[in-house]
Amino acid sequence: MSDDAVVLERTFDAPIDLVWQAWTEGEHFAQWYGPEGFTIPVAEMDATPGGRRHVCMASPDGSMKMWFVGEYKVVEPTTRLVYTEAMSDEDGNLLSPAAMGMPGDEPMITEVTVELTADGDRTNVVMTHAGIPADSPGAQGWAMALDKLAAKLAA
Repeated sequence: MSDDAVVLERTFDAPIDLVWQAWTEGEHFAQWYGPEGFTIPVAEMDATPGGRRHVCMASPDGSMKMWFVGEYKVVEPTTRLVYTEAMSDEDGNLLSPAAMGMPGDEPMITEVTVELTADGDRTNVVMTHAGIPADSPGAQGWAMALDKLAAKLAA
């Protein structure tokens, strides 16, 4: 595992089509993304090459909102998804990590790669978020989000 990437592997008890929907359709993504207790009031996702993402993550009490934008680079239905992610304001204007109170050496734009492999009625997923340190709060957030995804898919 790279120090400058979060790499998580999970097997979900759900068919690959359902897991793909959870990653690419805003109404499904909003039900699981983010750390425990956080909500996703906005998840606009055009999962086509060159398509845009605009996501808002709100703290449990709603007092803090973090906005993210990105662009889909690779969309290979049900097997591979690559998109960029950057912090933004509500209107989608990029914000530097320093403007968000993060260390100045954090990259402004990161990249998420999701690789899915069918295993009967189960799906193996490898998620790599390049530009986010493996020992960062972002890594913990991703682990919690994937736990939430597993629970959603099991329901």
